[in-house]
Amino acid sequence: MSGSLTLPMLGLILFCVLAETAREVCFKQSASQNALLSALAKPVTWLGIFFWAVELFAWTAVLEHVPLSIAFPLMALSYVVIVFAGALIFKENINLRHATGVFLVTAGVACVGVTGL
Repeated sequence: MSGSLTLPMLGLILFCVLAETAREVCFKQSASQNALLSALAKPVTWLGIFFWAVELFAWTAVLEHVPLSIAFPLMALSYVVIVFAGALIFKENINLRHATGVFLVTAGVACVGVTGL
């Protein structure tokens, strides 16, 4: 394992972030009052499970080449992307405190990313 973050591995981490976001959007879309039985009958739930499986393999490939201390904090970008996906797709509200938290997570990810290069 190398101690640095290469461009292909950064791309794979970003792919994992997008796959995780897609998974969460699918699961949110399939959520209902009768969560488990109702959700299992919806194709969007299975699409979310597919994204989870794809992310699992991609994340394993990342961990083969990137130190966990760099890769895992970069995955925190998923928190940022999921917040924006919730706002855009589900019209969820982002208040000032929420936006500040998202900004701080992004700043932390940037610090880790620069450290890993």
